[in-house]
Amino acid sequence: MNDLLRRALADAHLTEADVAGRVGVDPKTVHRWVAGRVPYRRHRVRVAALLGCDEVDLWPQVRAAAVQIAPPVVEVLATYPHRWAVPREVWRRLFEGAHDEVGVLAYAGLFLAEDAGILRAFAERAREGVRVRILLGDPDGTSVAERGTDEGVGESMAAKIRNALVHYRALSRVDGVEIRLHDTVLYNSIYRADDELLINPHAYGIAASHAPVLHLRRAEDGDMASTYLESFERVWAGASPVR
Repeated sequence: MNDLLRRALADAHLTEADVAGRVGVDPKTVHRWVAGRVPYRRHRVRVAALLGCDEVDLWPQVRAAAVQIAPPVVEVLATYPHRWAVPREVWRRLFEGAHDEVGVLAYAGLFLAEDAGILRAFAERAREGVRVRILLGDPDGTSVAERGTDEGVGESMAAKIRNALVHYRALSRVDGVEIRLHDTVLYNSIYRADDELLINPHAYGIAASHAPVLHLRRAEDGDMASTYLESFERVWAGASPVR
């Protein structure tokens, strides 16, 4: 029963037959409206005008139906329970597909530095005009020391960074490749190729290789991926070039 319509008819001193005659439908149709059926919009508008109100005053459910819900922006392409679970092919496609920019923000990122195929992809992209920026932790900085303590590996964190820098030495001589050191507390490692990112959130006491990874794509300004890209730029601005 549509009590709103029934009361409105009573207040206007109109019968179902009266409405049927004014709107141009069968009285049985008006009876079905009072019983709960929702009329076509053209009939709703005419009945509402007859009763001196808005159609949503008689059929509130049409307001919700009229709301246009924008489709969600797809930002998360995939998730992985651990960094080591991300297939190498995903890393390779990410970096080889870059047209404008490659970015790496980590403490050591040794797993990339030890991968000759990834290093070759960095060099090839740079020679094609892609900007390649690599941000590693300062092995002599306080943040690296704290991270090493948190993970229970002590000074080996700084040693991993120095090892990574050895692998990156040849790459640093390629035009378009920039390597800087940061002394920043990282909440995530960020691996970027244009608008696609692999985000490796850090968890206290857990090695980054065992922490999860989110595969994101930047869809619009202010989305999830944009937040991480802004974070990358802030760390880069405060970092020092490798000498």
